[in-house]
Amino acid sequence: MAVTQRRGRKIMMAPAELDEFLATQRTCRVATVSADGAPHVSPLWFVWDGTSLWLYSITRSKRWADLRRDPRVAVTVDAGEDYGELRGVELSGTVDFVGEAPRTGEPAPELASVEHLFARKNFGLDEMPHDGRHAWVRLTPESIASWDFRKLASS
Repeated sequence: MAVTQRRGRKIMMAPAELDEFLATQRTCRVATVSADGAPHVSPLWFVWDGTSLWLYSITRSKRWADLRRDPRVAVTVDAGEDYGELRGVELSGTVDFVGEAPRTGEPAPELASVEHLFARKNFGLDEMPHDGRHAWVRLTPESIASWDFRKLASS
């Protein structure tokens, strides 16, 4: 996936900066398309594996129903309070559903590294706790836009 950000190249994150940012942030905002075409935005924890953004969603949520019907999504991860420290990433594309839904912990080699990353990042555990209510959605972005306003100070 090529990053084709035309505007804001001066404040765009380099690939290593983007990876570090997505590896350390916890909450994203997921925008889906509702049945009537209206946007629906909801917060969610995520994990980034260097290529894809993995979302662990409740399967009885509006977000899950929206994505099952229309897998197009936009996700924003951002941080900062003051203008000069704002930074973030917008990722968009079409999601894939991976593994059992809901996830009960059946062996799934394709999820082993993702679940380890997610469990360490969000729970401080080595193994993923499964509750039979969540399942995995993978976004391998078709487009990425990023910004880091802290770079403006060094311009």
